[in-house]
Amino acid sequence: MKKKLIYLFALSSMFLTGCDSFKEMSDVEKVMPISVNVDLEISVENLAELKGLTVKFDNYDEDLHYQQEVTGNSVEVGGILPGIYSVTVSGTAVDTEDSEYYINGNAVNEALFETGSKLTIKVQGLKVSPLVFKEIYYCGSRPAIGGVYFRDQFYEIYNNSAETLYLDGICFANLTPGKSTTTLPIWPETDGDKYAYAERIWKFPGNGTEYPLEPGESCVISQFAANHQLDIYNPQSPIDGSSSEFEFNMDNPNFPDQPAYDMLHVFYDGMAEKGTVPQYLTSVFGGAYVLFRVPESDSWDPVNDVNLKTTDLSKPSSKTFYAKIPITYILDAVEAIDNESKMNAKRIPSVLDAGITWVGTTYCGLGVARKLSTDEEGNPIVREETGTYIYQDTNNSTDDFERGVVPVLRRNDAKMPAWNHTLNTH
Repeated sequence: MKKKLIYLFALSSMFLTGCDSFKEMSDVEKVMPISVNVDLEISVENLAELKGLTVKFDNYDEDLHYQQEVTGNSVEVGGILPGIYSVTVSGTAVDTEDSEYYINGNAVNEALFETGSKLTIKVQGLKVSPLVFKEIYYCGSRPAIGGVYFRDQFYEIYNNSAETLYLDGICFANLTPGKSTTTLPIWPETDGDKYAYAERIWKFPGNGTEYPLEPGESCVISQFAANHQLDIYNPQSPIDGSSSEFEFNMDNPNFPDQPAYDMLHVFYDGMAEKGTVPQYLTSVFGGAYVLFRVPESDSWDPVNDVNLKTTDLSKPSSKTFYAKIPITYILDAVEAIDNESKMNAKRIPSVLDAGITWVGTTYCGLGVARKLSTDEEGNPIVREETGTYIYQDTNNSTDDFERGVVPVLRRNDAKMPAWNHTLNTH
């Protein structure tokens, strides 16, 4: 980023001092940098303090990137070359009860060509989560004999805190659209910015204290919790998923129930049933995934409460229903796309994930892995009280994840919980 910024400042100077040369190349009389005024509408209740707030301008087609700190509710950013930009605001906030929030907002495909242009960006807050997606493998692999294989998808969840957490009752969902697109659904106007919209929802089993996750421990949810490298599946797969704690069991006799504990099915197309197709996979191009917890005081039921599900209003005759997940419920979210060219195709609110990650192709046997937090010398940060790694979580998947890595269960020696079925202690 520093190199790009230096390059852009130098480029700006070239335009100021060498417009004649630019004219010869592009037949444009003169290109001058402009300034843009950004006003922020920050919606965090009982806001006490803002920390590390920045605004970023990204023109991916021209590889132009600008960044500036924000100290209040508005900022003027100068030296921007005219063009089409995605504008992202991110940072952290603290409320009067000392709870910390990631705050994010964005505006996509903004045409900025005149100096003094004004943008108003709504910025929402998401409470910092101790539970994060640590590694996601979604693109599948290719057998040596041809064809494709997608049964080896998995999602690893990590306790990034210093406290013991309980997975019992926490939900996993993939959001809609399942694949990145610039043609987004239309949701009820009365919903405002209050919800994310899920295609399918699962829930961890347990009575509240059956599945503890200690600091530094992770659990793996597999689409199919088998050793995929066996001859009957795909020896070219990078994954032996037989030690997974959980699986999405779809009652398919060709891919029978494994020793891993079954996730509980909650919602699909407006119903609690799993549907007629005996498989569950998220897009091999990259999906949008969330973990969320329903507060004990709420009776959230998207199956039986018509106010908690909706169709895509851009398709008036559609009878496909999606569940409304209040954004305040969501613990962590990651959005993945086809490749870097789809950076302008974000489909979930930036408060959930201000960025996007990707592998770049399908069936290549590669995934994405969250980066370790490091100190100024590049050494991994270890939590003093527990001796466990802390993973980077700025609520921006573009920055937080390594892309195109060979997937590894429990990378960086993440611990296996004591109740894992291979340990026979549960």
